[in-house]
Amino acid sequence: MLLFVPIAAHARLDTPVQTTPATAAFRSAVEGRDVPSAGGVPRADARSESVSRFPESRGDMAPGQSRADYYAWLARDPRHQQQVQAFREHLAAQGLEDVVPVWQLIRTSSSWRACNAERFEVAPREKWAHITTTLRFVRDEVEPALGDVEAVSGYRNEHLNRCSAGAPQSAHRNFFALDLAPVNPAVTRAQMIRQICAAHARDGRAYNTGLGFYNGERFHVDSNGFRRWGANGSSATSPCSGRYA
Repeated sequence: MLLFVPIAAHARLDTPVQTTPATAAFRSAVEGRDVPSAGGVPRADARSESVSRFPESRGDMAPGQSRADYYAWLARDPRHQQQVQAFREHLAAQGLEDVVPVWQLIRTSSSWRACNAERFEVAPREKWAHITTTLRFVRDEVEPALGDVEAVSGYRNEHLNRCSAGAPQSAHRNFFALDLAPVNPAVTRAQMIRQICAAHARDGRAYNTGLGFYNGERFHVDSNGFRRWGANGSSATSPCSGRYA
C-alpha cells in the first residue's frame, strides 16, 4: 500500500524528505519547471531563463488556480501526484513536456468555483493522445509568433462542461482544447490576432486546428477539426476575417 506523507502548507518543497513511493511520486510531479527554488521562484531552465523578465502568470487568472493552489491540490491527495506524474511522463515521451507548464495544463475552468468543480484535474488517460497535436501546434506555430503562452483552461469533465454550457462533445470535454493567453504583457490583441490567424491560415489544416477568440487577449486552440470562430461562437465573426478584430 502506498503511504502518503502530508506536506505542511509552509514546508519548502525542496527540503529533503524520506523517500517513499508516495513522496517520490510527489517530487516527480513537481520537477523541472514546476519546482520552486529556495527563493520561491520557479527554477530556471534553458527555456525559461529567456523569458524571466515576464511574470510567471498574467495576474488576471481566476482565483484559486495559481501555482500555490496547484501545490496545495497536489499535496492533498497521493492520487493527484500519481496522475500528474503519469501525465508528465506521457508528455515527455512525446517531447511535449515543456511546451506549457504541466500544472497549467490541468487547470479546469475559470468557472470552477461557480460550478462547484475541481480547480485542477488530470484528464482520463484515454484522452491524453488528443492534446498532443494541439501542443505541437502551440510549440511549432503559436509560441514562435507570440512567445510563451499561459494555459487558462484545459480538460473539463462532464459536470463542468455542462455547467459551462459546453457542447456534449466539446473539444474541452475530450481534452483536444486549450484556452491560452500570451505571457508577454506587451502583446496586444491586434498583434495576437494577426500572428495567430496567419499561423492558422498557413498550417492549421496540417494540425487539424480549431481557432477561436474570446474578448481581450485570450484565445482557444484545439485539434478537433480545422475551423475558426469569434467571441459569439460563429465562424462569421472570426477576427481572422479582419472585420471583427
